[in-house]
Amino acid sequence: MPRSGHLLVGFSLLLLYSATATATAAAAAGGNGAPRFREAPQFYNSPGCPRPLPPSSAASCSPSAMVHVAMTLDIAYLRGSMAAILSVLQHTSCPQSIQFHFVASSSIDYLNTTISTSFPSLSFRIYPFDDSLVSGLISTSIRKALDRPLNYARSYLARMLPDCARRVVYLDSDLVLVDDIAVLASTPLPDGIALAAPEYCNANFTSYFTPTFWSNPALSMTFEGRKACYFNTGVMVMDLERWRERAYTESIEEWMELQKQMRIYQLGSLPPFLLVFAGRIAAVEHRWNQHGLGGDNFRGLCRNLHPGPVSLLHWSGKGKPWARLDAGRPCPLDALWAPYDLLQTPFSIEDS
Repeated sequence: MPRSGHLLVGFSLLLLYSATATATAAAAAGGNGAPRFREAPQFYNSPGCPRPLPPSSAASCSPSAMVHVAMTLDIAYLRGSMAAILSVLQHTSCPQSIQFHFVASSSIDYLNTTISTSFPSLSFRIYPFDDSLVSGLISTSIRKALDRPLNYARSYLARMLPDCARRVVYLDSDLVLVDDIAVLASTPLPDGIALAAPEYCNANFTSYFTPTFWSNPALSMTFEGRKACYFNTGVMVMDLERWRERAYTESIEEWMELQKQMRIYQLGSLPPFLLVFAGRIAAVEHRWNQHGLGGDNFRGLCRNLHPGPVSLLHWSGKGKPWARLDAGRPCPLDALWAPYDLLQTPFSIEDS
């Protein structure tokens, strides 16, 4: 079949999927409005992998885990989280040697049951997050979703996770991997460096802070001697031992406290990370965060992939693929997310 024919069939299937999702998303929710998910396929370790971790919804941190993954869980974004988990397991050579560390501030019993039911072989634990740790430090940003206390939980992983999980890969809920997470987790971290992420030095770094910040010499000198570049905090490799040693959580909190006194930035939890880490991180190839697929923070318009190879697709921005599919207005790239959607529906697109 010609390439144009494949694209036409693919987009037609996406429209069919979208129509199905629109009709059944409400029906897929339980009586309390919480979504229900089907069981994911089982994936097994390849030869040469470490011994499989025992399945558990209250797993003790395992030093033998090949990769420790940290994510937040929220009912509003759970559909994305489930897709992200599935993508990690599907594309790694050692899925039974991945340990997940989830952070949630509510509905923990439901989340435990949901994860265990859809991923019965998963080794994971859910850590309760106290919203009051950060709620008093949050300033209003340009989008309400960015102001949720759980959005700041990534700053507290070093306090919440056990010492056993020294190196973790932090992942947002609006992404899918199409490559082996073990490759990302093995990113070298030079001495003294606690964080690795793709950097985007062509971005307008000054736009992340207000004129008040840049006009104050005591503040703008923060970046003196640092090659400060924008990076997205939705995909990070973190050394939590080094993080604790350097008290980075406290440093982030100090900038948030200053923000309450004088407006030095606009955009949620990202600017404090930039203030502490920009110019002080290890670089990761851009293929590990093809971000911005959700459009900007205002309209969430469709976007294309950045040039180059792709290992991770990230729908950062206002537009989320599940919401656009349910609304019957998917973007072309949402077709790449749809196969990972575990939302329980009366029939699947494979059956149609």
